[in-house]
Amino acid sequence: MRLKNWNWYYLATIVLLAGTSTGRGDDWPQWLGPQRDSVWRETGLVEKFPEGQPVFKWRVPINGGYAGPAVADDRVYVTDYEAPGDRSGDPARRDKLKGKERVLCYDVANGKPLWKHEYDCAYSISYPAGPRCTPTIHEGKVYTLGAMGDLYCLSADTGKVLWSRDFKKDYGAPAPVWGFCGHPLVVGQRLICLVGGEGSVAVAFDKDTGKELWKALSAREIGYAPPTLIEVDGKPQVVIWHAESINGLDPETGKVFWSVPLEPSFGMSIAQPRLLGHQLYASGMGSKGALLKLAAEGDKTPTAEVVWRGKNTNSLYSSNSTPFLEGEMMYGIDCTAGALRGVKLETGERVWESSKPVPGKPRRSHGTAFLVKQADRFFLMSETGDLIIAKLTPEGYDEISRMHLLEPTSQAFGRDVVWSHPAFAHKCIFARNDKELVCLPLAKKP
Repeated sequence: MRLKNWNWYYLATIVLLAGTSTGRGDDWPQWLGPQRDSVWRETGLVEKFPEGQPVFKWRVPINGGYAGPAVADDRVYVTDYEAPGDRSGDPARRDKLKGKERVLCYDVANGKPLWKHEYDCAYSISYPAGPRCTPTIHEGKVYTLGAMGDLYCLSADTGKVLWSRDFKKDYGAPAPVWGFCGHPLVVGQRLICLVGGEGSVAVAFDKDTGKELWKALSAREIGYAPPTLIEVDGKPQVVIWHAESINGLDPETGKVFWSVPLEPSFGMSIAQPRLLGHQLYASGMGSKGALLKLAAEGDKTPTAEVVWRGKNTNSLYSSNSTPFLEGEMMYGIDCTAGALRGVKLETGERVWESSKPVPGKPRRSHGTAFLVKQADRFFLMSETGDLIIAKLTPEGYDEISRMHLLEPTSQAFGRDVVWSHPAFAHKCIFARNDKELVCLPLAKKP
């Protein structure tokens, strides 16, 4: 039966996405946090970092991967790739590797290993360091998607496999050049994933059984942007941006409400589309971006119209990292310039630019820093391994404090990088590279 009360449905979904955190501290149970909006809502945090080296609460060894950690119910979950041999060559090559993808669970208090699930997984992708997708934790289950399309639903307590799907086998879905990257999204009873194959760019599975509930869309490439839940005029939509167009879907049925052509270079739809009010922005490689105005009034089918499209390099075209929309501005790292930019949302006009978050000369192609809002400031995790506190306003970039958190262990365009989004929970940051997972307390000291 179709739900009639859209406001209730959307509110219930947000509550479910927020997980079951208690007074012990907020959780970070999925990509970009409890509400997938890059906002850290805990308070009582440091105003500046102390001098000297970071004093970790704990640190544990892990293997390679771009997947960020997730934190829920006093546990930390992360995925990695264990493969023998030297992988220090050109990461852009699609060398064949034989190894194991692993799902690892640790105690949030001390980093003690609690369980491990692993499976054989042969890689034939570019940048083969390891999995890309942050685990999604929901109602006692952990959902993980590996770089080659292995979807698992595991018990959060024990790591026991509850169900699994193989996108290559089940849907004839070829692995994208840079692997499967769409972080799984829970909406009500549905687990929505980027899959591939004819008519199945997006697929909704029953989150408890793995049964297919609906599938939608066809495209020559599925892209890399995660399924994104938004709400406009009281109605929820799931945004799917593949290599050819950005689309709004009914999360219950997969029906396509609207579709707007938006083709980034090399099929690189990566950054999560961001909503502010009725405005939705998406951007990618090749100075390809579009601001859409969405509407879903009354019983009318939701619509989208183009306000403006990127026409030059003076705007913001994010790739590896997702931009943040606030007030009349959007902030993010431009993928070509490698610099942080402040841009007027209504026009796409660049107001300011700073190379401080991702320093280096010449300009860093695919420069990456992950932006997380906390109160009136941002925490930025730079590809250099630095954690930064800064204020981003229409007037510019104001850096407050910086500390070197992690060693950059991956290679990209001839430089060392950390390309993994951290988790912010329990008044700590949880971050990883290709060697270790660390927990650093960020609570304000009495």
